[in-house]
Amino acid sequence: MSFEGFPDEGLVFYEGLEADNSKTYWQRNKSAYETHVRAPLLALLSELAAEFGPAKVFRPYRDVRFSHDKTPYKTHQGAVITPEGRGAGSWYVQISADGLTVSGGCWRLESDQVARYRRAVADPVQGPRLEQEVARLARGSWSIEGERLTRVPTGYAADAERLELLKHKSLHATKSWEPQDWLHERRALDEVRTAWRDLQTLNAWMADNVGATTKEIRRR
Repeated sequence: MSFEGFPDEGLVFYEGLEADNSKTYWQRNKSAYETHVRAPLLALLSELAAEFGPAKVFRPYRDVRFSHDKTPYKTHQGAVITPEGRGAGSWYVQISADGLTVSGGCWRLESDQVARYRRAVADPVQGPRLEQEVARLARGSWSIEGERLTRVPTGYAADAERLELLKHKSLHATKSWEPQDWLHERRALDEVRTAWRDLQTLNAWMADNVGATTKEIRRR
């Protein structure tokens, strides 16, 4: 199946789910989810796999065990690609009633990865490389996000170079588009591919300087 765009019916499905996040709505409209959300996303990922690698498509069900919000279903469908052996630096894509979102970088880092990230940021060679890349992405309408401290990280001075980057415990760049006509066309594939290519340098920096955790992976 080739990718021909995300049908408007998929966005309408999520508008309905936002209004009625219930098992009744889900079961009544599950075929719309499968046909107009999941199938097009799988087709998109299939066409991108040769360049970026295989993707993990997230389950549509929320983990409500430790959440005050007990609504059972996610109001978006996302997928992530993390190249095997690199450990850090991933590509993400998401479709929802709000439109299309792409992102790249790191969302959750274990303590050993955070320590390596900060050593690299403080490094006189690797630190400026990340600083320059983050600045370039910000100029290109990417939003620079991620969990970060409000204080100075332990072991670093208040006047340390690249202090704002040092405060990060994770870092990713995100770009979103509101629903437009091209979202329903093959052009959406080109937009995702172009955006992900723009994140190559950021992801390579993360892979080279942060890498995989040596800690036992937490269950989420």
